[in-house]
Amino acid sequence: MAATFHQTPPPDRLADAATWVRCDCRQREEVERVVAEVTEKLGGLDVLLHAAGLWQGSVPGRITEADLEFMSSTNLAATVWTNQAAFAAMQSHGGRIINLGSAEGITGNPIAALYSATKAAVHAWTRSAAKAWAYAGVTVNAVAPAVETPGAQRLRDYLGPHGAALLEQQIQAAIPLGGKLGDPLRDLTPMLVFLAGEGSRFITGQLLAVDGGLAMLGA
Repeated sequence: MAATFHQTPPPDRLADAATWVRCDCRQREEVERVVAEVTEKLGGLDVLLHAAGLWQGSVPGRITEADLEFMSSTNLAATVWTNQAAFAAMQSHGGRIINLGSAEGITGNPIAALYSATKAAVHAWTRSAAKAWAYAGVTVNAVAPAVETPGAQRLRDYLGPHGAALLEQQIQAAIPLGGKLGDPLRDLTPMLVFLAGEGSRFITGQLLAVDGGLAMLGA
């Protein structure tokens, strides 16, 4: 197994869990080089989990060109480049591509408009790629999780103590299962393992919510 990081090396407890490679997923040529090198080293590529992305506050009416370029390259372009590089390695034998979406890409968010917009674009890209690459046996799906992540903490920091307290009240009211964000290992990982395996071979182009009932996408 191989994994990438951009600026922050993996913690010591994960250092031996994978072959770690530095990669800026916003740069197409860098992504293609890294995927090609890793594929050769591992003897092939069967699954891509594209989890690189960033939550950042952005309020309509105050958004700059730099804000738009940064969020578009970080959340959308990185998805396109990694997916295309993975497909190039998978097209001869099939494979699984899993992207990270967000319920905010459906509902919108007035304080994180660019995050919402770029995640909506990830959802659309996932459907388009799923249709384009199905002939090769490559499935492309997205997961919309509501779990504790560094991004969730960035949101709390962005809101400040009072806003964070209000957010927790909203989460408690909005998530039927437990009233809080899920645990990444316990709640999200089993879905990722399923999508990476043979049991999901007939599932593609889907946005699957793993959020305790927050979004209920199929309703």
